[in-house]
Amino acid sequence: MVARSWNETQGAAFADQIDPIERLRRLRRLAGIARVMDTAIRIPGTGIRFGADSIMGLVPLVGDAGGAMVGLYIVNEARRLGIPPSKLAQMVGNIALDGVVGSVPMVGDLFDVFFKSHRRNLQIILDHFGVHPDELHQRR
Repeated sequence: MVARSWNETQGAAFADQIDPIERLRRLRRLAGIARVMDTAIRIPGTGIRFGADSIMGLVPLVGDAGGAMVGLYIVNEARRLGIPPSKLAQMVGNIALDGVVGSVPMVGDLFDVFFKSHRRNLQIILDHFGVHPDELHQRR
């Protein structure tokens, strides 16, 4: 078995091999996951939106760990798409902050409603590829 370490040139070369249509399909899937986790439900009469991450966070430790696992899936997909390590580190930092602060009783539940780590990470990915969020909803 040959051990390979990831470096920026290998990641960029792999990312260039991904068909633009396949990349868009992956970005749409990640956008859907981020939406479900962070903004799927709107409180009527307010601009406040929350998602499964906030609801799962109500279950002590297990809920926040589950939200972090979903976040790590998004980071892994970003890595596979060729996002550079510095941006991946920023994405992991968003997940860590959400997981650590989110695990504090009561305060963490409120924090989860307003700090949307999955949406932030999706935006990092979209900015890297120069994709506007509206482009994810257009049909070809």
